[in-house]
Order: sequence, then structure tokens, then C-alpha cells
Amino acid sequence: MEQLPVLRHTLAHILASALTTTYPGKVKFGTGPDTDNGFYYDVFFDGLDFSEKHLPAIEKQMNKVIDQDLEIKHLEMTIDEALKWAKKEDQTFKVELINDLAKEGEKVVQLYQIGDFTDLCCGPHLKRTGEVPLGCFKLNKIGGAYWRADESREQMTRISGIAFATAEDLQAYETMIEEAEKRDHRKLGKDLDLFTFSPLVGAGLPMFTPRGTVLRDKLTDYSLSLRARHGFEKIWTPHITKTDLFKVSGHWDKFGDELFLVKSQETSDEFAMKPMNCPHQIQIYASRPRTYKDLPIRYMETTTDYRDEKKGELGGLSRVRALTQDDSHVFLRESQIKAEVGVLVKIVHELYNELGMSSLRARLSYRDDSGGYLGEPALWEKAQSYIKELAIENKLDYFEAEGEAAFYGPKIDFMARDAIGREHQVATIQIDFFMAGRFGLEFINEEGKKETPVMLHHATLGSIERFLSVFIEHTNGHFPFWLAPEQVRVITVNEQANDYAKQIAEILQDTTLEKPLRHNDLRFTLDLAKDNLSKKIKRGAEMKIPVMLIAGARDAEAKQVVARLGTEEQTIKLSQLAEFLRALK
Repeated sequence: MEQLPVLRHTLAHILASALTTTYPGKVKFGTGPDTDNGFYYDVFFDGLDFSEKHLPAIEKQMNKVIDQDLEIKHLEMTIDEALKWAKKEDQTFKVELINDLAKEGEKVVQLYQIGDFTDLCCGPHLKRTGEVPLGCFKLNKIGGAYWRADESREQMTRISGIAFATAEDLQAYETMIEEAEKRDHRKLGKDLDLFTFSPLVGAGLPMFTPRGTVLRDKLTDYSLSLRARHGFEKIWTPHITKTDLFKVSGHWDKFGDELFLVKSQETSDEFAMKPMNCPHQIQIYASRPRTYKDLPIRYMETTTDYRDEKKGELGGLSRVRALTQDDSHVFLRESQIKAEVGVLVKIVHELYNELGMSSLRARLSYRDDSGGYLGEPALWEKAQSYIKELAIENKLDYFEAEGEAAFYGPKIDFMARDAIGREHQVATIQIDFFMAGRFGLEFINEEGKKETPVMLHHATLGSIERFLSVFIEHTNGHFPFWLAPEQVRVITVNEQANDYAKQIAEILQDTTLEKPLRHNDLRFTLDLAKDNLSKKIKRGAEMKIPVMLIAGARDAEAKQVVARLGTEEQTIKLSQLAEFLRALK
């Protein structure tokens, strides 16, 4: 169905209609939009204890409204008429919304009517309730939400549903959700001993165990090595800065309420924990005179940033207060943009091919007509033209999205599809004509005149934490051999093989994988416990170790080992073991 958002929006109003019928005079309505996978309505129940056990009855009433094939009528009222209607219905939240429209200069209010139920809305909707396909929706949860996202306002009940074009699509989505629950990175992170949180440290501040640190370090090393091959140089910047830096960059006005503020006990300076890295890296460029011969200048840094996210929005590694970015910035001339973006696109494709997430789409993220963006519209048009031209030139599978740009420039946001079909924003390339000028950056051109450089902002993995939340679920914890925190576990059949297992360990200790870009030494452990073999294999499988080497007395005599990869086994001569491990991918 091409009008899937229209279907979902219609269902939000059918939900409201069903609530009115089931609980007459007990419900005050907030807002009810469509969402990426369905719809919701925020409502306030007057003296009613509503819970998930009530959802089936509401869903049944919604289907009654659909079966009646009621016309969905579009109405218009003047502001005064709409206020009179809302007050008569005792819909206090609607009164507030109508008054806001009046303050904005609106003279006419849009409403829609389903049977006896009328709601404030500008549409669009289906023409009749009977157009809703049979079995295409399900109410799936309730939650809490503050009215207008203001913690000082009323606590609303958010009733949410999922909806798709057909019953088959709905079933496929529910199956995907079941699989997603099994792959939840928070559960896998605990089961595989990758990361942890502590209430004494604080919400949204993850700590990585030795195993988890291997995973993030290997990913980071790979990202750095790819960029180093293309002329990027590592730099380092401190984690705090005077707030003046972000006032010049524009981040203070845009994101000031997301900053962690720090006070000095020695001076009157006010500091902030850095929420992003570009202003710091700009200061390195500004530290000495530059000429056209120096450009492009490419900096890269893997560093932790800090953002004061709302506690209710934090979730595992997906949304954190301490996020580590593999951040890059290129200072260049406008004539160099095409070549540099081409290189960055190649880096992105190489990395995600290696990680098994090669099906990438590119979202061309443009500005919208709202305020809050830096610079003149003409420069935005130029930058956005570059973005589209480069997407075509680099043969990207792209789509365009207004309102998704950074406040200083448009972006190519790469979208990766995971193993169960979900799409996630990962790498990004941003063209910025404005930030360098705010800081007075310049270089001397061929004619001895001063010019302002252009900036490219780039992240290959983006937030390491957020990427790991995606990648852990994508792989279900079965990491590629080169990334696995524990690549090999040597398992003995019984205690008689312990000495032989230690001989195997000596070979493993000297085995270097010699893979380009990886710089891996083999990571292995020994399981010499007295448990029987099946228990040891089960333990290794639960930790999703790629290779288990099984050694018994007969193996010692034959100078061999049984290599178990998943459920498959093969016998390897000890003299060939190192080469066998090097061949694994």
C-alpha cells in the first residue's frame, strides 16, 4: 500500500473512537500520529486504571468500527467554533492545541469525524473505515509519556499499535520482532560478558569488559587503518573545553541543554564535556598558517564524547551518555570535494563489506524550511547539489530526506540492513561550507590571497557503542573470526590430555594471523576442567567461540587435534594448525 502512513494515521483515530465508545466520558485525548511501524495515541484516563489486559477489548471495538464501514468525514470550523466544540466535549488538551493555533494566526481548524466521534486533525485519512485491510493491525503495548514531552505536565498513557498493508506483512513483522528479542544486544552483552552498567557510575555510561574491549578495539583499529591508507593522520584532543569554543561553533545555541557542564576550582572559566569533536579539531588546523599546498588536511580521532541525554531515552548501547566516535575531518578546497568524498565512499563500502553488511542505501539528508541552520540558503543549495551529484557519480542507491541535515550542512547518511531486515543509520559524510568561516580559518591560495577552506565531517562506524548495539544483534553474537574476543578454545577430553593441550597452547602462542589491516595476535584459552567433554563443548558454544580445538590421548599420539567450527568437525595435523587458523575468515 503506497498510503501506509495514511492507513496508520487512520487507525490512530479509529483507536480514539473505540476508546470513546468503551469508556464514555473517561478519556481526554492528546495527539495520535502514525509511526514507522504503526501508530499511537496519548490519552489521559479520568479515574480509570488502564493496563495491557484491556488492549484486546479495545482492539475488538476497533474492528467493530472498521466492520461498520463508516465514512471518515473532513470538517472545518472557525477557531471559535472549534473551541466551543472542545470545551463541550471536555477535551482540555484539544482546547490547548486550538488556542496555540489561534496564537499562530490560524483562522480555520481541520477536524475529522468517524460516526459520532470527532477529532482535531489535518489528515490525511482513508475515506471509509472499511478500507482498513482485514487483520492488518494489532495493539501491542502501553507506556507513559508527558504531555508535549514536558516533564512538568500531565502524565499521559500512550497506547501503541503496529500496522501494515496486509495481515501477512503484520505476521512477518511480528516474527522479526520475536527474532529481535532473541538477539537483543543487552541480553547478549551480558551472556557473552561484553559490557556492563553500574548505578554507582550512572545511567547511560557503559563499561566494557576485557572481552568487549577486544571487540571495540579491533573494530576501531580496522577503521583507523582504512583511513590511514588514504592519508588521514591521528590527532588527540581533550575531553573538556571552555564553553566559548561551542559558542563560536554554534553548538551552544543548538545543543546547550545537552552539555555536561564543568566548573574549575582554580579559575572562573566555565567548561563543558565535549559532545562532538569538530571544534577541537578545527583548533589544530588553526594552530599554524596553511597554504593551498597543504590541502587537503585529513585528521582522524577515536574519542569519547558526552551528551546529557534524557534518562528515559537511554537504552543499552543504542543511546548512551558517553559515546565513542571514529571521527574524521578534512579541510580542503571546493575543487577537491568530489575526489575526497569518493575516497570516503570507498572506505565505507570496504568496511561494511568486511562486516557482512554490504547492502547499503544512502540517505541524502537535506535541510528543511525551519530555522536553526547556519549560513545562507544559496550555500546550502550548492552543498545539497554536491551531495546529490556525488551520490550519482559514486553509484549510490540513494533516497532524499528533508529535515535530516546537520545544522551546519547536508549529509550522505549510509543505511545498513541487518540480518533480520531492520535498517540502521551507520556511517556519514557531511559537507560543511560554514563552520570554518565561523572560526576564521583560512589558507593562502596560488595568488597569495586568503581563502576559507571547506570542511568534510566523516564517521565510518559513527558511535562505536551504537554500532556495537547493531552489530551484536546483526551477528547474534557470532562474530567474524578476526573480531571474536576469544577466537580459539582448547578443550581436553580428560585430564590425561592436559599436557598435550599445553603443547598446543605453545603453538597458538606463537601463531600470528598475518592478515592485512588486522594486526591480530591469536586470542585463545584452555579449558582443562574435570568436566566431561559435552559440558565443555556446551560452554564454548554458549560463548559463541568460533573454533574449539578438542584434544585427547589418541590425538596426542597422532600429533593432531579435532577442530570444531559450529557443529562441524575436522581433524588437523599439529604441523598444519597455524596455517589452518590463518586461513579462517
